[in-house]
Amino acid sequence: MKGKPWTAEEEKQLKEMLLADKSVRVIAKAMGKTRDCIRKKIARLGLEVVVQSESQRTTTTSLQLPSELPSVEEALKTLSAALKALETPGLEQAETLRLRSIIQGVKIYKELFLEYVDIRGFEAEVLELRRKLDSERGKKG
Repeated sequence: MKGKPWTAEEEKQLKEMLLADKSVRVIAKAMGKTRDCIRKKIARLGLEVVVQSESQRTTTTSLQLPSELPSVEEALKTLSAALKALETPGLEQAETLRLRSIIQGVKIYKELFLEYVDIRGFEAEVLELRRKLDSERGKKG
């Protein structure tokens, strides 16, 4: 299915944006067209895309371990901020997925944190009982 034909002005705008190293995503958004439509027009005109994306992608090949675990309150604040950001109209799919991943991560963190706190509390009780037992044994011997 074909859309409406491009005007000479639109073609000129496309060429200018490519010359200005704009990404296909940025061009599509500015011109109110799909990225696929922009790519096809670039190919038909024999033009070349120099910049594929303006976003900087990051990886987590080496994670920085925090010296202290964030509190549940801090995790809930992060959750709240991510939920609020999801309300922003016109979010790109990648940003929506990123925010949803943060939300899911916070939920998992909260569960694991609470389990950890329970385990640490149990360990503290066991150590206290051992100390008392050792103390009682010392009094008897």
